[in-house]
Amino acid sequence: MRALVQRVREGGVKIVDQGYSEEIAKGMVILLGVKQSDDNSDVEFVADKCCNLRIFEDENGKMNLSLKDIDGEVLIISQFTLYGDARRGNRPSFSHAADPAHAQKMYDKFVERIKQNIGNEKVRTGVFAAMMDVKIINDGPVTLMVTSKDEYD
Repeated sequence: MRALVQRVREGGVKIVDQGYSEEIAKGMVILLGVKQSDDNSDVEFVADKCCNLRIFEDENGKMNLSLKDIDGEVLIISQFTLYGDARRGNRPSFSHAADPAHAQKMYDKFVERIKQNIGNEKVRTGVFAAMMDVKIINDGPVTLMVTSKDEYD
């Protein structure tokens, strides 16, 4: 599992043809990619890591506070292209990305785990597998890739 985490001043998502939109204030936008072998342990590890990352500044200007510490919000967007492999040729291969059924199951579990960590009212999402307009107003910018435990091996 891969989560591209961006510290933001604000974020939003719009799906015009569905009349759907969500917005957040200070917090994180998380673009989430799922691979076929991901399971509940990947969900828990990556979700918990995202909520506890100390990437927000304290009173001394040091990145020492977590999302929980600042009472921040999260916007989670499914992003299968995080598993795009562009090493060969000019068209990325997505063979490592999970099939849609498995990806949605893991995405939904990830969203629920984030909600358990910071509260339902602090979490917004896109619509799985929809074409979305995503607004990200970076704060810093601060951008990190958080990956499952097995991706470090």
